[in-house]
Amino acid sequence: MLTVYGEGRGFRVVWLLEELGLAYRLRPVDLLAVENDRDFLAINPAGFIPALQDGETIMVESIAILEYLLARHGSGSLAVAPDDPAFASYLQFLHLGEAGLAGPMNAVFVGRELAPEAERDARVTCWARETFESRLGLVIRRLGDCPYLAGDRFTAADISVSYALLLGLRTGNYVPGSTERDYLARTTARPAYARAMESCQATKAWAARSPGL
Repeated sequence: MLTVYGEGRGFRVVWLLEELGLAYRLRPVDLLAVENDRDFLAINPAGFIPALQDGETIMVESIAILEYLLARHGSGSLAVAPDDPAFASYLQFLHLGEAGLAGPMNAVFVGRELAPEAERDARVTCWARETFESRLGLVIRRLGDCPYLAGDRFTAADISVSYALLLGLRTGNYVPGSTERDYLARTTARPAYARAMESCQATKAWAARSPGL
């Protein structure tokens, strides 16, 4: 049985598992009390989420987990083969969803919501916001040419980027434009997305106190 530890970026993993039709167990992690969660720290001593346990294998980076699941358990329908013309775009946006969007948005959330008031316009927070917006421009340009980031079909790259956009939206630090709204309407209309939301809500994972971390 696959076990997913943690909310936040763990939603990406749960969404993919639902898309693939794989059985899993979702185990919430309270980041505000993680130092007391010995079972989780035995899985990931660094104390961040998500983590995936697959037998003796443990993975702790959300995009790496997506790639692992697709390679080990996927049918290929949500990935793009290296000989496909869309392979480069698929890889770029799969990783941009974290490195260019969710990561910077996480810094914006911390800087604006968790930092002392006098520090909320710190240069690093402004830089993170500017980084998010510049990478978002790449997404918008790509969506002007095709309905999904790898072309005409939904892939794991859309899970990666959709999560990042939803993170910004739900933390109140990003207002989608018409292109992104239409895109999110397509990606979140998928039955697997609804099942993933139900799964996370049932375990109080998606509604945890630290949704973006």
